[in-house]
Amino acid sequence: MITYILRRIFSSIPVLFGILFVTFALARLIPGDPCRAILGEKATDRICEDFLHRHGLDRPIHIQFITYVGEIVQGDFGDSIRYNKPVTDLLVERLPTTLELTLAAMSFSIIVGIPLGIVSAVRHNSIVDVVTMMIANIGVSMPVFWLGLMLAYVFALLLKGTAFQLPPSGRLSPGMLPDPFYEVWGWEVSSPGLAGVLEFFSRLNVLNSLLIWRMDTLWDAIKHLILPAVAVGTIPLALIARMTRSSMLDVLGQDYIRTARAKGLPRRKVVLKHGLRNALLPLVTIIGLSLGSFLGGAVLTETIFGLSGVGRILYDAITARDYGIVQSFTVVIAVFFVMLNLIVDISYVYLDPRVRLE
Repeated sequence: MITYILRRIFSSIPVLFGILFVTFALARLIPGDPCRAILGEKATDRICEDFLHRHGLDRPIHIQFITYVGEIVQGDFGDSIRYNKPVTDLLVERLPTTLELTLAAMSFSIIVGIPLGIVSAVRHNSIVDVVTMMIANIGVSMPVFWLGLMLAYVFALLLKGTAFQLPPSGRLSPGMLPDPFYEVWGWEVSSPGLAGVLEFFSRLNVLNSLLIWRMDTLWDAIKHLILPAVAVGTIPLALIARMTRSSMLDVLGQDYIRTARAKGLPRRKVVLKHGLRNALLPLVTIIGLSLGSFLGGAVLTETIFGLSGVGRILYDAITARDYGIVQSFTVVIAVFFVMLNLIVDISYVYLDPRVRLE
């Protein structure tokens, strides 16, 4: 197992390098330059020459690429042209928002989608099966931006003043931002790297609230997550429900399922222990791919619900030709994809002993 993991990690290095090269090249092939994209009408030829020279963008492309790769290897993601601050600081600020939304959306998709698929498979061709698959098809068909707006309209306006009212934007209510857990615990951090890691985790509001045991802040953070998580998680929920149904129907028709039933095992045990476990392989793949796509940032969802995450900053960086943000965030997202693929492959062994990584 360890040999396989190490082999996958080393084989991922050329993949990440290729992603970095393609991103670096495509960012510079887009018409326009950062100076005119950021300064607009104020961008004269003389100002742009100084601007490009100051940021090293007047050097040959291959020199820029070699310099940037050297900085990445040293753990330096450079500075943002638009925000005039280190990209690492922007990662610490924006990535927790997207990560928290991703985990909330996938939890919603899995918790609701898998039971729906199981019930639909067990009651195949019944009214429950038809209604469940109809709901799944509707969920796949609804655009995220429309669903987000409808959810905000219903739960923030129509249900305003009721127990079902939910906040339509932001991550926390005004005045609810808690102190970071490491400050509450009295930790004194001298290392900049460790301080950045702790700051990253403290910006995960649900986790930070649990660590400092602020239940009011925890409930407020969860309420702010419900609508965007439902909006962005509806399509994966529908896919998971349909995939669960398809896999379960295939498994429930196998000989060992009939043998288990003939032995008198309870129906629940036959379905959940013998059926579901053997139907999980394609589900794990779908969940892994969905997680990776979420981490790329849901631009529309973050815009509708006023969330400052990866999707919005990547969109703004592309329009402003902020190469540092585009390249660095792409590399970080690619690393998440590689890690998720590795976790999915390893999980196959535990779900199906017949799979051998060697």
